[in-house]
Amino acid sequence: MEELSKNFIHHFIDEDLSPGGRFEGRTVHTRFPPEPNGYLHIGHCKAMIIDFGIAERYGGLCNLRMDDTNPEKEEEEYVDAICEDIRWLGFSWDDRFYYGSDYFEKTYELTVGLIKKGLAYICELSPEEFKKRRGEIGVPATSPYRDRPIEESLDLFERMKNGAFPEGTMTLRAKIDLASGNFNMRDPVLYRIRYTHHHRQGDKWCIYPMYDLAHPIQDALENITHSMCSLEYEDHRPLYDWVIENCDVPSNPRQIEFARLGMNYTVMSKRKLRRLVEEGYVDGWHDPRMPTLGGLRRRGYTPASIRNFCDRVGVAKADSTVDYAFLEHCLREDLNKNAQRAMAVLRPIKLVITNYPEGKTENFEIENNPEDEESGTREIIFSRELWIEGDDFMVEPPKKYNRLFVGNEVRLKSAYIVKCTGYEIDENGNVILVTAEYDPETRGGTTPDGRKVRGTIQWVDSGTAIDAEVRVYDNLFTDPDPDGSGKDFTEFLNPNSLETLRGCKVEKSLETAESPDTFQFLRLGYFAVDNKDSIPGKPVFNRAVALKESFKK
Repeated sequence: MEELSKNFIHHFIDEDLSPGGRFEGRTVHTRFPPEPNGYLHIGHCKAMIIDFGIAERYGGLCNLRMDDTNPEKEEEEYVDAICEDIRWLGFSWDDRFYYGSDYFEKTYELTVGLIKKGLAYICELSPEEFKKRRGEIGVPATSPYRDRPIEESLDLFERMKNGAFPEGTMTLRAKIDLASGNFNMRDPVLYRIRYTHHHRQGDKWCIYPMYDLAHPIQDALENITHSMCSLEYEDHRPLYDWVIENCDVPSNPRQIEFARLGMNYTVMSKRKLRRLVEEGYVDGWHDPRMPTLGGLRRRGYTPASIRNFCDRVGVAKADSTVDYAFLEHCLREDLNKNAQRAMAVLRPIKLVITNYPEGKTENFEIENNPEDEESGTREIIFSRELWIEGDDFMVEPPKKYNRLFVGNEVRLKSAYIVKCTGYEIDENGNVILVTAEYDPETRGGTTPDGRKVRGTIQWVDSGTAIDAEVRVYDNLFTDPDPDGSGKDFTEFLNPNSLETLRGCKVEKSLETAESPDTFQFLRLGYFAVDNKDSIPGKPVFNRAVALKESFKK
């Protein structure tokens, strides 16, 4: 059996499970803790695949825990979407579904224990005063309330819980080390007052634990062995360990940090994605230009392509930025193997084959996917009048143009070879019709006489083709780093990120196509049925990715 490749997280876990290790004899237990204040995006995918993937690799467990300890902008809508996205990617949490807010009572109880141990105190510094007294490197922080009697802090903390004080007037701080070189250990805030309605707890609580307190307690109560976090929490790990060590919790999880997934030509901040939605720059969180999983799914991305992308990007300890084109490369690889082929014309002009009998039709049998022997075949109809792509004909072609112009021959994909004989234009000089003659000896596109025909174009039958709307997408931003210039990131929005084409012509077989059906439109790219706007008989297709490779391997 081929040994699975390992990253540094796997080496840490192997060490913990080895004889004498920290978790010898234990089942590996991880958790995925998204905050339900927005939709998951491609960056969250990396964390999800690490958390669930490690549980799969080691035959362990992975919990799904909604990190809803911050009541602002948290909604059940996001909870439902997160669950849908995780299932879509192929992961399961079975019955291990939790909310961080379910632990509020226990977290409060454990925090009272810290106060009783003399390890936490009530501080009345305002946010501005707190900042002024934080100190500098080599200069300790100060707090006039640090030596407050335990009984007084216990009383004030209970009164805080009961709503006796306005927001911003009091916090509960850990009593650790005001001179620490790690500013996260300079008596950090553990609880703050927030008079905000909670999506699950209602108005029961007006004090809320900070993430650095809540998260380690929740991990310990769920008997998590390995708590994977993004690299920004590396400096918070001493505080994580301090909470575990000083609270009466049943287990001792290990926090391990990894680098976030950065990708060019997009933004990953939920705040910025929310702004794109709320200010109408995009059509909601599921707009196919968004990096959200809902947007990627609507555009035509597959679970396999995203998981493969994350696996190949790997897990590192240093931040880096991945080329968006590599994500497209992974999708293109998957769809090349699995997408059914079809013929479509996005900018149609009529082609009339003048020597083909009027009223006659023929059926041609072609493969659904040459890359998949089990995909079968389908029949397409051929007749005297066809639709072809607008740029497959030119009145005055440049050199090496191998498509239709008067006197030139092309191969109609899987049908016949035709020779252009003329064209018609409208009053504006636009070509509206092209005429040609076919060679009846070239059925299937063959040339019995051995002559060379360089160009092959797609087509659809005029009598049976159906109209479709096609949306062609490009990068949402024109700058590879819209966050990095110091300007407002919306200044770099791409005005050409969406082109909507109506009156496109597609094979009749696509009339009943439904999401998540995906097709390779010959010579045009890979297209997916839109999961929001497409209806039977009036299909809408989104271009998932172009055929042309832009990623430099």
